[in-house]
Amino acid sequence: MLRLRFLTSRHRAPSTNRALGLLLAFNAGAVNAGGFLVLHMYTSYMTGFASQLADGLVLGNTRLLLNALGAVLAFVSGAAVCAVLVHWGRQHRLHSVYALPLLLEAALMLPFGLMGAVTLTWATPFAVPLTVLLLSFIMGLQNAVASKTSGGSIRTTHMTGNITDLGMEIGKLLYWNRKSALAPASTVHHDRSRMRRAAGLIGMFVLGGVVGALGFKHVGFVCVVPLAALLLALSVPPFMRDLPRSGLRFGKASS
Repeated sequence: MLRLRFLTSRHRAPSTNRALGLLLAFNAGAVNAGGFLVLHMYTSYMTGFASQLADGLVLGNTRLLLNALGAVLAFVSGAAVCAVLVHWGRQHRLHSVYALPLLLEAALMLPFGLMGAVTLTWATPFAVPLTVLLLSFIMGLQNAVASKTSGGSIRTTHMTGNITDLGMEIGKLLYWNRKSALAPASTVHHDRSRMRRAAGLIGMFVLGGVVGALGFKHVGFVCVVPLAALLLALSVPPFMRDLPRSGLRFGKASS
C-alpha cells in the first residue's frame, strides 16, 4: 500500500497519480454533495454555471447572472492559484510542490467546517453567500492539483470526462473484431487501465458524495473537518521536509 506521504511527492508515477486522484475524488464528492444540501447547488458544476451565465444574459436576470459569474470566477481563481503555487514550487525544487495547494485547501476547509453556518450569512457582490464562492474556489484548486500531477489525465471534481472515458472503453470492449475483414493493426482494443481509472474515480466520487451528504445531514458543517485532516495528512509531510531548507535559505538571505 502506498504511504500517504508519497502521494504528493515531487516525483510522480502512475500509481501515485491514481491513488491521489481517488482520494481527491472522494473529497470532491463529499464536499460537492454535502454542499448541495446546504446551498442547493453543486459548487463544482461549471458546465451548469456556464449555461446559467447564458441564461442570465438572455433572460436579463441579474441575480442569475451574478450567481454564475461568481462561481465561475471563484473556480478559475482556485485553478490559477494552484498553478502559481505549483510552478513556484517547481522553480524552488520543493518536495511539497504538489502539497502546497492541498495545504491551502485544508487551511480553507478547517475554518469552514468549524464556522460554516456563519459564512452562509456573509453577503458578496455576486448575490450568493461567501460559502458558494469558497467551495467553488476549493474545487477549482483541487481539480487543478489532480490535473497538474497527472499531466491532465485525471480530473476529480466533475465526472463528465470520466463517464465519457468509461463509456468509450466499454464500447471498444464490446466491439466485435472480424478477424477475416481486418488487418491486425486495425483491431480495436480497449484500454483496461483507462477503464479502471475512470470507473475508480466515478466510484470514489459517488462514495464521497454519500458520506458527505450523510455527514452534512446528521452532524452539519463539522463533517468537513475529517476531510481537511485527510488533506493535511497528504500535504504536511513533504512540507515539513522543505522547512529545514527554507530555514537555511532565509538565514543566508538575512545575513
